[in-house]
Amino acid sequence: MFDYSQFIQRNIGFVNLEEQAKLKEARIFVAGVGGMGGAAVACLARAGVENFIIADLDEFELSNLNRQIFANRNTIGVPKAEATKQSLLDINPNINIKLFGKEWSEKLDEILPNVDLVINGCDDAKASVHLLRSAPRYKKTVIDAFASTLPNVYVVGPNDPRPEKTLGYATYGKNLNEVTEDEWGLCIQKEIEYVLVHSSSAKHVVLDVAAEMVSGARSRISFAPMVWTTGCFMAYEATKIILGEKTKADYKGVFFNPYRFEVERPYGFIIGSIRRFLVRRFLKSLLPEEQKDFDMRKLNA
Repeated sequence: MFDYSQFIQRNIGFVNLEEQAKLKEARIFVAGVGGMGGAAVACLARAGVENFIIADLDEFELSNLNRQIFANRNTIGVPKAEATKQSLLDINPNINIKLFGKEWSEKLDEILPNVDLVINGCDDAKASVHLLRSAPRYKKTVIDAFASTLPNVYVVGPNDPRPEKTLGYATYGKNLNEVTEDEWGLCIQKEIEYVLVHSSSAKHVVLDVAAEMVSGARSRISFAPMVWTTGCFMAYEATKIILGEKTKADYKGVFFNPYRFEVERPYGFIIGSIRRFLVRRFLKSLLPEEQKDFDMRKLNA
């Protein structure tokens, strides 16, 4: 028989009983439970959180086995949200979980009033921008991470600039219905640019593969140690928010280099501008000749 007090007894010491009670009662929305979102929700469930809303529109597939915590041979072909729910209930049968599928981004006015914070594990630019724009209406903090070869995390409070402004998306200031598919497609390039400017990620990626990502010929790359570490960072940030603790992570992000065991933070304006010029030149060198003029003109916008 499941007993919550025995389940969390080894948490005590990291947190006290009053703090554990806060974790138990916390309500968390996790958008995307494949990669880092899945790792985050797994950590939080084992930390004793009992109330989740989770959303994912995909099913597990073979290519997910390399890094997605709830992906295994038995869950291939199973909707990620449903497989995640079952896995969490196998940990703690008292967890309350509400599921959303592909309709989740249209249900934010229903979801956000009923949670304490948001973890964004979604890799779709359109859904992410909509989520980050919606969160301030309900005074919700969003925990997110960049597409990087280094574990990282950023925390966007209700009054912070949105990532689309920080990263320089073409979507900034526009009605989402006015954004073109080309502009949505360039969001990943702007995110890669930001990551390369403000971290040492470029030193830890195969350049030929990076070139394919920048050109759009290849989807994002993922590696279990990076994904799970990022998910753990997200879970830590969630516990800080729940327990009212201060964090040094902010909307600009923080990177951890596990190869050098160093924390990397975004540069200031002058150094950042110099590095941005060099990064754009580097990214241009990775593009096929026929894409250079078009893509870099948009990237420089």
